[in-house]
Amino acid sequence: MDISVVIPLLDEQESLEELFDWIAKTMQSSGLTYELIFIDDGSKDQSWEIIKALSDSNPAVVGIRFLKNFGKSQALHAGFEKASGDVIITMDADLQDSPDEIPALFKLINNEKYDVVSGWKKKRYDHFFAKNLPSKLFNWAARRVSGLALHDFNCGLKAYRNEVVKTIEVYGEMHRYIPVLAVNAGFKKITEKVVAHRKRKYGKTKFGMERFINGFLDLITIWFTSRFGKRPMHFFGLLGVLMLIIGFGFAVYLGVEKMYFNPSGRLIAQRPEFFIALTTMIIGTQFFVAGFLGEIILQSRSHKERYQISEETCGK
Repeated sequence: MDISVVIPLLDEQESLEELFDWIAKTMQSSGLTYELIFIDDGSKDQSWEIIKALSDSNPAVVGIRFLKNFGKSQALHAGFEKASGDVIITMDADLQDSPDEIPALFKLINNEKYDVVSGWKKKRYDHFFAKNLPSKLFNWAARRVSGLALHDFNCGLKAYRNEVVKTIEVYGEMHRYIPVLAVNAGFKKITEKVVAHRKRKYGKTKFGMERFINGFLDLITIWFTSRFGKRPMHFFGLLGVLMLIIGFGFAVYLGVEKMYFNPSGRLIAQRPEFFIALTTMIIGTQFFVAGFLGEIILQSRSHKERYQISEETCGK
């Protein structure tokens, strides 16, 4: 199979049939074999009934239904596990991503041998202050922290080689950083392509301003795990050493001053420097303990834990 199109969705009943028809027409005209995987992330409307009807009428359609809303990352992860195409295309179900982009994305992976192709919505039709400006700031920070020169980390339209999605694990809200996860897993051929962005035709966005806050927090997590995920003692140990040096320095200062310069002055325990020394040495010890625990966990972990979800499926 050439392509697996993975589409996570939440309450998008108005757009599903139109999206399916558009994708099917694009695939037919390009001569590509495909499967279309819809992941219903706990929709409360008629989305699942529509997906089941599409699956009954077309064997290329596969449906996965979560019994509650787990988030886009978990939906993508379930879709990636189900996908069997040589190239995996992800896109949103709100018709703001154009299926006409799929053949070009496929060629970049299949012919140019890229591992990941990320869409770039260079011209957007969203509200400037509500979405465009925060998105620009977020993408700037993501480029600086990750070192990956992509213009649009948030774009849902992306293409992956099959091996990439089978290797990485998408969890939490890491769907924005799948290209970064791919780089950390050893896949280096990553590029981006300018794609069309369309105005939302039905419904309203499911994401608010909190997605940018969560995105920055996840970015910090990505930075830490990529640099110190395999060597936590290098991070916690360094902080522990700094804290212990500061605490020991204050302790030596207090002892020398008391013995040689002010023997009849206040007791050491009555001076604020004493509490600074005590606190920093305790914190330094805790950092060391955290580093040791991290190393022990890495050594003892024999396999990755999988996020367990309840799901219902239809189709093949």
